[in-house]
Amino acid sequence: MKNLRAMFNDKRFLKLVYSLAVPVALQNLLASVLNTLDTTMISSLGDYAISAVGLANQIFFFMTLICFGIATGTSAMIAQFYGKEDYQGVRRSHGMALILAVIVSSVFTVLALLIPEQLMKIFTQDPNVIPYGVTYLRVVSFSYILTAVNFIYSVSMRSIGNAKTPLVASTIAFFGNAFFNYVFIFGKLGFPAMGVAGGALGTIFARILEFAVLYIALKKHRGPLTGKIKDFVTFDSHFKKMYIMTAGPVIINETFWSLGQIVYQIAYAKLGTRSVTALQIGMTVQNIFFVLARGLAGACTVIVGNYIGAGDEEKAYKYGTWLLQLSALTGVILGALMIIFRDTFFVMFPNITAESKAIASNLFIAMGLILFVKTHNSTLVVGIFRGGGDTRYSMLLEMSCVWLIGVPMSFLGSVVFKLPLHFVYLMACCEEVAKACIGLPRVISKKWIKNLTD
Repeated sequence: MKNLRAMFNDKRFLKLVYSLAVPVALQNLLASVLNTLDTTMISSLGDYAISAVGLANQIFFFMTLICFGIATGTSAMIAQFYGKEDYQGVRRSHGMALILAVIVSSVFTVLALLIPEQLMKIFTQDPNVIPYGVTYLRVVSFSYILTAVNFIYSVSMRSIGNAKTPLVASTIAFFGNAFFNYVFIFGKLGFPAMGVAGGALGTIFARILEFAVLYIALKKHRGPLTGKIKDFVTFDSHFKKMYIMTAGPVIINETFWSLGQIVYQIAYAKLGTRSVTALQIGMTVQNIFFVLARGLAGACTVIVGNYIGAGDEEKAYKYGTWLLQLSALTGVILGALMIIFRDTFFVMFPNITAESKAIASNLFIAMGLILFVKTHNSTLVVGIFRGGGDTRYSMLLEMSCVWLIGVPMSFLGSVVFKLPLHFVYLMACCEEVAKACIGLPRVISKKWIKNLTD
C-alpha cells in the first residue's frame, strides 16, 4: 500500500506513464477492436471461415512477433541512446531494425504466396477450412512487408517519446480498414462480395494508409529518425557487436516464443473446429482487455531505458518496479471484468454455433483468472528486462518456460487427457506462473540494469 500511495503521488511518474502508456494502449486498443470487427464480419460467413482466417493469421502472428523481437530489442538501444542524446546511435539502431524486418517479412510473403496450402495443413486437416485459409493467405501476404516497416517506425517513434504519431496513424488505418473490409467482404459500392479475400484486401489498403501517415509525419517533423540514408546503414564493428548482444537474444526469444504459440494452436486444434472457433473469439476479446498491459509494458521499456541511458539507475529501478505492480493490479481488475461480462461478448458474434459459444464462455473464465499473471509478465519481460538491457536473461526465461512447461502441458491436456479447451488453456498457462516466480527475484537483485551506451 505504501508503494501504491507513493506511486500515485509522484506527478513526474504519472505524467510519464500517461504520455507513453495511454497512446500505446489506445493504439493497441484500435488494433484489437479492428481485429474484433474483422472477426465479427468474417463470422457472418460461418465457423469454417472464422477458423480458417484465425489459423491463417498464425503465419502473420509468427512474422509480427519476430518483428516485435527486432523492434523491442532495438527500442531498448534507441531509448538509451536518446536518453544520452546520441542521435547517430538512434539512427543506426533504427536502420538495422528496418533492414532485418524487411528481410523477415519478405520471406513470409514468399512462403504465403507459394505454399499457402502446406502452411494451412500445419494447423488443420479439415477440407472445409483449408480452402478459405489458402484464399486469405494469397491476398493478405501482400501486406506483410508494409506491416513490418510500419511496426518498426511506430516502436522507434515511441522509443524517443513520440507516441502520438503512431496513434494517429493507427487511428486512420483503423477506420480505413473497417471501411474497406465492409466494402470488399460484403460487396458494397459496386464491388463484388469477396468474402475472406475481401478482408485480406482491406488489410492491404489499411497498411498503405498507415504508412502514408507515418511518412508524412517524418518528413514534416524532422528529428532523430530522419537523415541521410548512410546515417541508417553505416555500422561499425562495435555497433554490430552491441546490436547482436542486445537485440539478438530478443529476436531469438520472440522467434521461439512465437513458434511455441503456434504449437499451442496445433494442440488446441486437436480439440476440433468448434474449439478453434471458440479460441479465436476468446483471443480476440482477450486482446482488447490486454491493451492497457501492452501500454504499460511499452512505457516501461522507454522510461527504464531513458533513465539508464541518462545514468539515473535508481530512478529506473523505482519506476520499473512501480510499473510492474501497476500491471499486476490492472490484470486483476480486467480479469474480473472479463469473467463477469463474458456472456455479453457474444453479441459481437451472432452467427457462430451454440456449441462454440459454450466452449468460449468457459474459456473466458480461464482467461480472466490468469490475466493478472500475463499482464505482470508483459511488463516483467518487455518493460523491465528488455528496457534494462538484460535481454539474454529474458530470452532464457521465456524460451525455457514456453518449451519446457507450456508446450508439453498443452499437448498433455489436449492429446493425452483430451480435456476441454479451457482446461488445456490453463495447463498451457502454467508457464506464465513459472515465469513470474523465476523472474521476480531477478528484478529485486537489480542485475537486469545494464547501460548499453557506455
